[in-house]
Amino acid sequence: MALTKANIVALVHHELKLPKTKSVEAVESLLEIIKRTLASGEDVLITGFGKFCVHDKKERRGRNPQTGKDVMLRSRRVVTFKCSGVLRDKMNGEGTGLR
Repeated sequence: MALTKANIVALVHHELKLPKTKSVEAVESLLEIIKRTLASGEDVLITGFGKFCVHDKKERRGRNPQTGKDVMLRSRRVVTFKCSGVLRDKMNGEGTGLR
């Protein structure tokens, strides 16, 4: 099961003993800052967690899988995520997770 925004709010509420409304505001604010930063073309680095990177993709030729017809795919931006070594080690149960 995926961790949802509602789950994150509930965890912040429980672990930090914040009122529910303040927990919602904190989570929404954090996500908005991340979205705004990525939209401006900057990367987001969260130490011990990972890095969200914005990449520009050039216009390229693609193919419609239903018809087999060639189409031109527009240039666009995509976001990729690369997890930190600390997170990778924690996921794999290796060491203490500290580097």
